[in-house]
Amino acid sequence: MPLQQFKEEGLLFNTNFLDQTSTSGLYAYRGELVLVEGEIADEKGHTKPPVEVMRGAVLLGDEKLKLLVGSIDDIASINTLTEKYKDLFSPEMKALLYVVNIESPAQVEIEGITFVLIPLVQGVPWNEVIDELALEKSDFKGQSSADKLVTLLDELKSYKPKYPTAPLADVIAGATDVKREGWGAV
Repeated sequence: MPLQQFKEEGLLFNTNFLDQTSTSGLYAYRGELVLVEGEIADEKGHTKPPVEVMRGAVLLGDEKLKLLVGSIDDIASINTLTEKYKDLFSPEMKALLYVVNIESPAQVEIEGITFVLIPLVQGVPWNEVIDELALEKSDFKGQSSADKLVTLLDELKSYKPKYPTAPLADVIAGATDVKREGWGAV
């Protein structure tokens, strides 16, 4: 199971939760997904924090990933993401990524899967995807955190974005120099 494998390999970071859904063998995760691991920090094998992560990752999977939602700072990182995890993508996987440095939304095909890419400089992918799909709190009423991801996947199955289809190379070539806006203590 990819999510358990990711946990064992230290690829889950700042975990919000990793739980089994009410469907046997189907696991849900929210947190950050490591794209580039940190270096070994000492002789005991402790590692430094990851060099690069997919923020606000929302993942659902059994033997393969069925749902992939999150935010990346640079569109070029999509190559790192897909190269690292493509073998664990289900052919039916639903993928929606928020990207800081793209100018306009697009749909691209990678490894036979349509990725919906939406610009987002600040925000939480979970909240943004809920808005994108026009879901309400009542759609999740009484569900566990893990089962809420199943509801999200079910909604994404019928989601028909009206964003243009583009070659990934064109989207990467059109990257802007916009940076993520940060908030917090100064």
